[in-house]
Amino acid sequence: MEFMSNISGVDESKPSLFELLSETQLRELLEPSLRYLLAVATHRHPRYLIRILNRYDEVYALLMLLVERHYLSRWGGSFTENFYGLKRERVIAAQVPRAQRVVPGLVAESTKLKKADVWKSLFVIVGVPYLKRRLDDAYENFAGGAAANMLGAGYRRDDLPEDATPKQKFIYYLKAFIRTVYPYINAAFYWSNLIFNLAYLFDKSQYHSPLDFLIGVRMRRLTEADHRAFELAAAPKPSSNAPFTMRSLLTPSIISRIIIPKMLDSLKVLLPTSIFFLKFLEWWHASDFARQLSAKTAASIELPPPIPVRPPAPEEELEEEGVMKALVKVVEEDTGLCPVCEREITNPTAVQTGYVFCYPCVFRWVQDGIGRDGDEEGAENRKGRCPVTGVRLLGGAEGLRRLMI
Repeated sequence: MEFMSNISGVDESKPSLFELLSETQLRELLEPSLRYLLAVATHRHPRYLIRILNRYDEVYALLMLLVERHYLSRWGGSFTENFYGLKRERVIAAQVPRAQRVVPGLVAESTKLKKADVWKSLFVIVGVPYLKRRLDDAYENFAGGAAANMLGAGYRRDDLPEDATPKQKFIYYLKAFIRTVYPYINAAFYWSNLIFNLAYLFDKSQYHSPLDFLIGVRMRRLTEADHRAFELAAAPKPSSNAPFTMRSLLTPSIISRIIIPKMLDSLKVLLPTSIFFLKFLEWWHASDFARQLSAKTAASIELPPPIPVRPPAPEEELEEEGVMKALVKVVEEDTGLCPVCEREITNPTAVQTGYVFCYPCVFRWVQDGIGRDGDEEGAENRKGRCPVTGVRLLGGAEGLRRLMI
């Protein structure tokens, strides 16, 4: 692999294909990772995040447009490319490797991305992946997915009515185009990527991607001249002697020129930290030490057995050692009804004391302390306790277990 990564042996600034593939893989992992984190957060706070999750593709594209534009303008490469020590540069026909060694600063300045090159790169890095995700989703919906694979080409989910409006005709033919033509376009895109990768690997092309070839931009390693230019650009500039105040720091010019760029640059530290934390979690869950520690922790938790059914009595308060008083429900006999609502149990859910309730009833009781028919009197005393025994439940509502019957 070392031989293949340096097959040309001449241009030291040319990154290997394996570096570029690693960078591409990391970039493709960002979108599903953030989607998963947003989905988990939406599950806990749906009221605030469900709209963002429903428009995730657009929100992610706008977010990456902001991030990638900053990195392309300041560092000469995208977020993940800068993480791998890579940059993008314009291709100059007269450029030779010897000029790079003799006057690297002049060559770096002449090949630096212009404003038009930044926007072209943004289209390749952000726009094309967004369009591809949307087209993939549209093909899955319009082509029928698994149903079309089983039923064959005759499967159709919609037909064009005789009195169709122009809008209906446009949508119908668009669906037909995506069903029939898009698979070939997608295949051509992947085959062209493979051809460019092989040509780049054997030093037959200076572009590893057909999209980079179309916009005239190639990938290079960051050089010492690049790092000196970055340090010079980041050096503090002389300013007026006017004292800084909180009001001056919150002006739009300071926020756009200093605060937002600093926040975006901090992503360079956040990404490797997140990768390290993820790898640590993978090691932790795969190690014997974690399993042994989990087993010892589980063995040290001794749950009390269910308290025997007590004689009939009205609702009363049960006082435990060292805990607050909690209103409990006294079960007269084993009737098979929910002890909270006193109706037939639906969606049965067990608690750690061994009793079974309706899931909505026990969840409201444990989570918010709400009793039968929305009774909120004494809610603070009921919260987090078993409705029958009054025993404090480990984990609160997280400790509820639904039963599959």
